[in-house]
Amino acid sequence: MLDANMKQQLQGLLTNLREPIELLSSLNDSPKSAELGSLLDEIAALSDKVTASRTDDDARRPSFLIRRVGHPDIAVRFAGIPLGHEFTSLVLALLQVGGHPPKTAPEVLDQVRALDGDYHFETYFSLSCQNCPDIVQALNLMSVINPRITHTAIDGALFQGEVEDRKVMAVPTIFLNGENFGQGRMELEQILAKLDSGAEARAAEKIAAKDPFDVLIVGGGPAGAASAIYAARKGIRTGIAAERFGGQVLDTMAIENFISVQHTEGPKLAAQLEQHVRDYDVDIMNLQQAEKLIPAEREGGLHEVKLANGASLKARTVILSTGARWRQLGVPGEDDYRNKGVAYCPHCDGPLYKGKRVAVIGGGNSGVEAAIDLAGIVAHVTLIEFDSELRADAVLQRKLASLPNVKIITSALTTEVLGDGEKVTGLSYKDRNKDSEHQVELEGIFVQIGLVPNTEWLKDSIRLSRHGEIEVDHRGETSQPGIFAAGDCTTVPYKQIVIAMGEGSKAALSAFDYMIRLPVEAEVEMA
Repeated sequence: MLDANMKQQLQGLLTNLREPIELLSSLNDSPKSAELGSLLDEIAALSDKVTASRTDDDARRPSFLIRRVGHPDIAVRFAGIPLGHEFTSLVLALLQVGGHPPKTAPEVLDQVRALDGDYHFETYFSLSCQNCPDIVQALNLMSVINPRITHTAIDGALFQGEVEDRKVMAVPTIFLNGENFGQGRMELEQILAKLDSGAEARAAEKIAAKDPFDVLIVGGGPAGAASAIYAARKGIRTGIAAERFGGQVLDTMAIENFISVQHTEGPKLAAQLEQHVRDYDVDIMNLQQAEKLIPAEREGGLHEVKLANGASLKARTVILSTGARWRQLGVPGEDDYRNKGVAYCPHCDGPLYKGKRVAVIGGGNSGVEAAIDLAGIVAHVTLIEFDSELRADAVLQRKLASLPNVKIITSALTTEVLGDGEKVTGLSYKDRNKDSEHQVELEGIFVQIGLVPNTEWLKDSIRLSRHGEIEVDHRGETSQPGIFAAGDCTTVPYKQIVIAMGEGSKAALSAFDYMIRLPVEAEVEMA
């Protein structure tokens, strides 16, 4: 199961175990059970503090429990074989159950320990989902440090019957004590905020007490991270408020055009960005949504950013790097069936549609790549494009055309998502050439029609283009002096990671240049 290199790396990591652990498996006669049994034996052979045995004490098979010897309440369970994106979750679970301390802020760990109640979590994941590990790892950690919390991570592709019975149509999907708790990516702090009603108020109070910043960056994607690093290197007081650090990079699978790095994946790059920012004296305020920007009344005054939790932040300069999000179809039924057949991440949710019929909306690179990926999993893919021809690169179009289970429909306007009240059953589209209506029966719809800038909250504060992008000049400055912007939320063309980083760096340098040219009396308000 593990190649020689993975075994060597894992063996080195297992030297960090402080307490002995046991791997207790529940298996049957299936090939997947045989694979899991072999994997657990391989892991046990790498450390004298790890043992593996078969107990068959769990109804889900194949599954296994990682338990600290002599401490039955310190345990984590996986239903399935946690390889792919979940291999890191497996390694962390082994180490944390074995007593290796987590790299989590002490105050967050204290908050987990203080939770009063019995919480049994179940998370459905897919091995190709890059967002699932964050949820799995957060809940695993909670179950290790609080004995009243348990967690089972379940491979949805391996337990299809369960997925259908519980109407799981997107991953990650979390159940708490048998009830749906949430879907999609969540940080540990977000989970705690849902369980601890006072967490948001305490966070708001803490933020409101902060002194004004020299540079406040709103948004934590590549542009925001680059801005923070360049600003902090100037020795000025720098803060970054992000709804989720990493931004849309977290939803990106393969990245092969980041210069000097032949291949990486979004979550890995996002983690590296955050670590790089944390190497500097930057005040990172994660999970914070900006709601209003109030520009300074005079040049050199303080700008104010109001947050959704009621707190406000002030700064001499502001860099807006709020990025963009997937564009929605905006047709009847889309909202009703989101995560019930309407999806936006083929890598995450594709495995849940194995053997089913799906549609991909959008004929650009993203749409054609999604159709190609899904064709290897599902029974049939219908690709629907509004234009008269696909817009994807020629090499992708040739690959798509070679696949026998793909149908391409051009000059088609999607008009409605159809469903039975619980899940998607099809879609309607209009043939733009013949002005005729058609329906396609299917079980899933993957929307890939571009991006929308996250700028609605700025429309009364700075100048936006007709597409909602922040208008910036060659220095990254907006229509308001002292307020800059960078990345996918701006009018700068070509929404690419490397471009966003460059624009973020430029915005920080421009903000610093702006400050050093202010009259001396402007310093008084900061004092």
